[in-house]
Amino acid sequence: MGQIFQLKVWGEYALFTRVEAKVERVSYPVMTPSAARGILEGILWKPEFKWRIKSIHVLKPIQYYSILRNEVASIVPSNIAASRRDYFTDDDRQLRHSIMLRDVAYIIMAEMQLMNPTMENQMKYASMFLRRVNKGQCFHRPYLGTRECSLHFSLPEDEDQAIPVTMDIGPMLFDLKYPADPGQKNAHAIPYFFDAKLDRGVLHVPEYLYKEVDG
Repeated sequence: MGQIFQLKVWGEYALFTRVEAKVERVSYPVMTPSAARGILEGILWKPEFKWRIKSIHVLKPIQYYSILRNEVASIVPSNIAASRRDYFTDDDRQLRHSIMLRDVAYIIMAEMQLMNPTMENQMKYASMFLRRVNKGQCFHRPYLGTRECSLHFSLPEDEDQAIPVTMDIGPMLFDLKYPADPGQKNAHAIPYFFDAKLDRGVLHVPEYLYKEVDG
């Protein structure tokens, strides 16, 4: 077992897109584990450890907010520079409807799993993470689902409590399992889902998922 850390994050808007929403973006009611891991890695990432999300605590009532956004309709080819093809986003824009979350706040509880779990390494990386959180430092600005939804972060306070809400969320994306040999033919990432449930304001992440994805 690694060390357990807590991080409070909050923001004006959030959009954790359901994977079954192909055209119109619809947010899960709660932050996903992969989004929580991305936030922690934005603050501190090292190849010597992995972040494992244990639970996500919802601190504010779940509120939805509907907007229209300009998005491009197609993916820009990666070799566009080499092919010298012109691409104008104004000719490829579409108005798309997004159902987002508004005025959100969470506490992320996560384990720092070290590859070489010595006492010296535990103290070093724990001190590094807490120092960066207290100073507001990050490698890149973390966000709540999409880059437009920036966030603030800090250590939790004593008065921060999860909302008294219990609800079934349904299938939620946990993470992607990548092939051991990315160069093999037809290799592709496999999405892993789990039946998510909010239990008195807390989303618990099953431990067996990490064994399946890492294995």
